[in-house]
Amino acid sequence: MKVSNIVSALVLAGVSSAQTPPGFTPEVTAKLEVTFGSKNVAQGGQAMTKAETARQPTIGLSGPADQTYLWMMIDLDASTNFANPKAGQQASYLHTVLRDFKASGAASGEGITTLTTTARGPVAWFGPAPPAENPPHPHRYTNLLWEQPANWQIPAAANSMLQSQKVGFNVANFITAAGLSDPIAANYFNVTG
Repeated sequence: MKVSNIVSALVLAGVSSAQTPPGFTPEVTAKLEVTFGSKNVAQGGQAMTKAETARQPTIGLSGPADQTYLWMMIDLDASTNFANPKAGQQASYLHTVLRDFKASGAASGEGITTLTTTARGPVAWFGPAPPAENPPHPHRYTNLLWEQPANWQIPAAANSMLQSQKVGFNVANFITAAGLSDPIAANYFNVTG
């Protein structure tokens, strides 16, 4: 009985520590701080509105951040048919990929280092915009952060994915094509159309 309780506790701890949605791969355990205006995404799956998430968020990491970073936001619950979501298949949709994030200064009193970039691509900010659906269901907007390799240039195959494969975007294939390691931090929030 004790072994069963310990195993159950370990399984629950593993589930609760993931910063990516259940079933998403790669699973990421470090939290990416995501803040829209003054509203922080405090926990994975937090409900947000389209209005709250209309502008690009501020992102950050706990502790020092001495690398260059790449940030992505993807909707895991889009449809292959934007005009009539019920008529399509559920598919991921790539919203944003911005490169060259760096620490904008020292960590705050709470230990968070804000990351900023002047880059507008390779995929410019496109905020959450799930259509009205009946019945309504939340879309999981997943934010991923990678350490960007020094002197990194987007390989042609990865760039092609970013520009022409937004519907049904496959993160694992992108990681391979871009020559990246697994993401170092993540967070997700829900927006209902």
